[in-house]
Amino acid sequence: MKTRAPLILLLIGVMLFCSSLAFAADGHATLPQNLAIYWIIPFVCMLLSIAIAPLTIPHFWEKHFGKVSVFWALAFLIPCTFAFGPSVALHEFLHAILTDYMPFIILLFSLFTVAGGVRLKGSMVGTPLVNTGILTVGTILASWMGTTGAAMLLIRPILRANAHRRYRVHSVVFFIFLVANIGGSLSPLGDPPLFLGFLKGVSFFWTTTHLFTKTLLASVILLALFFIVDSILYAREGKPVPPQSDQSTEKFGLDGKINLLLLACIVIAVLGSGVLKLGTWVAIHGIHIEGQNILRDLFLLAIAALSWKLTDPHSRVLNDFTWGPILEVAKLFFGIFLSMIPAIAILRAGSNGALASVIDMVTRDGQPVNYMYFWLAGSLSSFLDNAPTYLVFFNTAGGDPIHLMNEWQGTLAAISAGAVFMGANTYIGNAPNFMVRSIAEEQGVPMPSFFGYMLWSGGILLPLFALITWIFFI
Repeated sequence: MKTRAPLILLLIGVMLFCSSLAFAADGHATLPQNLAIYWIIPFVCMLLSIAIAPLTIPHFWEKHFGKVSVFWALAFLIPCTFAFGPSVALHEFLHAILTDYMPFIILLFSLFTVAGGVRLKGSMVGTPLVNTGILTVGTILASWMGTTGAAMLLIRPILRANAHRRYRVHSVVFFIFLVANIGGSLSPLGDPPLFLGFLKGVSFFWTTTHLFTKTLLASVILLALFFIVDSILYAREGKPVPPQSDQSTEKFGLDGKINLLLLACIVIAVLGSGVLKLGTWVAIHGIHIEGQNILRDLFLLAIAALSWKLTDPHSRVLNDFTWGPILEVAKLFFGIFLSMIPAIAILRAGSNGALASVIDMVTRDGQPVNYMYFWLAGSLSSFLDNAPTYLVFFNTAGGDPIHLMNEWQGTLAAISAGAVFMGANTYIGNAPNFMVRSIAEEQGVPMPSFFGYMLWSGGILLPLFALITWIFFI
């Protein structure tokens, strides 16, 4: 696929690098803590572009969304260069690309490639019982192979099972709710915020025990609601069956079984990078990249290459595998990660930043307000990267894992559940959401717009989260 984006990115890096050599002062300054709220305008515009442009200018968006993403990234970087100096702009650019964006894309790429090599042979008919079964299995798997891994493994089977159905959107929406988000709340392997908590000293099985009832309640309610909705729509369609020509004569089984082993290797690589400490191997303009992270990313790329080499190409064709979804995610999240820099910086400033009034809402008379931790960590995770958002509130609550796991266990549970559960509120709330949507659209499912999806999540998830708040956090 031809694109000018790589050239544009290279030019950005070269310009900032040359500018820093010419003008930067000693040291590697970062954005100030008193950053004004208007610096988040490019990020807001990036989100509005994703939400509005596909509806109002669909042909332009389809051809040029990568350029729009780069534009909003530059809308932050260029003013940042003039306001705070080239050194600051270069530092923030490199930090976002090297420590956040590249590991994010490499992990998604490897999971996308490997999971796309697993094909469920035979024909499954998308009845309410079968669809609920797939969602249940995916919800269980998500905590142990990651929400992204489980989502990439099962999204194509559920789409194929329902290809003959008239109503399919609800299946994908509930898939995002359960498999791509809520299901990943029971271990550090499930979702990045919990993995960061593990690295900070939270016990591996702490979330398994302390979020179990909350996850079980949310999952059972959503699965039951899905079964009811799917049953009503299935009956309204006349309980259709696939055309005879679409029914497979293959026996049930799995193609590309080697990819299941490779998926396990990905999980081990990610977990190992958090446990193994090799120190800084590379330092670029004040950005320290540790050895275990370099090895992890190289290992993930090697796994993806092995998957591509060892999987029968015909099997990928039958699995409807294309590179379109991962390319779309890579382009859009480039703009999101860079334009999001000031929003994360303001949030990290805590009581010293422009969002001090928001951060201060989680404490009353020196005691944590758990329901506010749940809703604020969740609401911000719906639009920002949920991993740094988790860390902000983790540190706001004191940052001592022993204290949080014991005396303030309700607070840690609220932060953890909010960061994971509410990633389902928007398409950008968690890594697999957008990819699932992209794969579904590629398969002909007319997915809701950005705001259309929020109507689904608002109508279904917000009352559920209110119930969870009332039972567990008040």
